[in-house]
Amino acid sequence: MTTPPCHRAYTAKGATPVLGFAPMIRAASFGMSGIVLRRFGPLALASLVAAGALAGCGQPKVSMVSGTREYVASDYPQVLQRWTREARLVTVSQLDDLLTVSATFESWDFRWAYVIRYAQDYRLTVDQRRTLLQTTLNETQDVHQFYVALYGSNRRWTDLSRPNSAWIVRLIDDQGNETAPLRIEYIAKPGPLERTYFPYTTVWRQAFRIRFPVFAGGKATIAPDAKWFGLRFAGAEGNEELRWDIAAPSDRRSAFRDPAVPHEL
Repeated sequence: MTTPPCHRAYTAKGATPVLGFAPMIRAASFGMSGIVLRRFGPLALASLVAAGALAGCGQPKVSMVSGTREYVASDYPQVLQRWTREARLVTVSQLDDLLTVSATFESWDFRWAYVIRYAQDYRLTVDQRRTLLQTTLNETQDVHQFYVALYGSNRRWTDLSRPNSAWIVRLIDDQGNETAPLRIEYIAKPGPLERTYFPYTTVWRQAFRIRFPVFAGGKATIAPDAKWFGLRFAGAEGNEELRWDIAAPSDRRSAFRDPAVPHEL
């Protein structure tokens, strides 16, 4: 499988360039192993630009193919990492972290691993597990759902569920599709479930579940031939994208567990 190209940087509006570099640094990473960009001085800018560029490379491709998975509960952290993206929008001129976003796409593949882990943690019976799995997989026929945890310099401005939020979010792909959410659910008090299964959830971040339609205007919101899809956060202060590169059919085995592992269901 080829390594996906580095993502381009996005510019924060109204910022002043420093030392000839872009006025904003965008660092993208998968899972929770990303580069942490905090407030920094001009002397550290060059190294941070290089680190941000490297962080945009090497993200795992994902498979949108449905079908049986052979996960066990211990696979969950790896699957979570595969389906999670993180990015930060920082203005150097104001030394301000405008928007830090972590998002997990709750795909067919992710949901299968989640249910297996959840069933073990809560000691569900085989019938309970089968019912839960069928219910959650059926939801993927109607909605593309993302779990999102974000932080910004102003908590009210980063509440995506408010009509006056500083940011709007859209589902996008490389075929030019851009789709507004069906619903943005604000999770007022993330509990043990969110903090255990989405460990990037912290007291400093606001958490949401964002749902987009699978079909809109008579066509798929993520095109069948798309090479990538993502979330775009845009507002007066700048814009940011989180992207999931889609594996070609020949690469689909990379998205699954070794088929030699016994099937758990």
